[in-house]
Amino acid sequence: MKKMALFAFRGDMSCFVHVLLNALDFREKGYEVQVILEGEATRLVAELAKPGNHLHALFEKTKALGLFAGVCRACSHQLGTQEAAVAEGFPLLDDMHGHPGMARYTDDGFTVLIF
Repeated sequence: MKKMALFAFRGDMSCFVHVLLNALDFREKGYEVQVILEGEATRLVAELAKPGNHLHALFEKTKALGLFAGVCRACSHQLGTQEAAVAEGFPLLDDMHGHPGMARYTDDGFTVLIF
């Protein structure tokens, strides 16, 4: 099976929509997909969780399909977004000095894409 790990770093909603769309597209094409939120992207969780957000339905669909691996523990702590991530049920990832490491994904056969 083909595997994709999509690491989102940017906190720009217009960029993150492409992460969500690609995650869904890869899954529809039979890939195993994991979305990892790092850096400023951890700030998007609270905004996307709001029903009035124009990307809320896309966020919820991606979440319902189990495509989110989680959020960076260190970045979400530093940026004050950890509470929102936990409230949305996202695991806090920290296997690389408090951040989610990419090596574990490549070791497991994933191709890593950075957004």
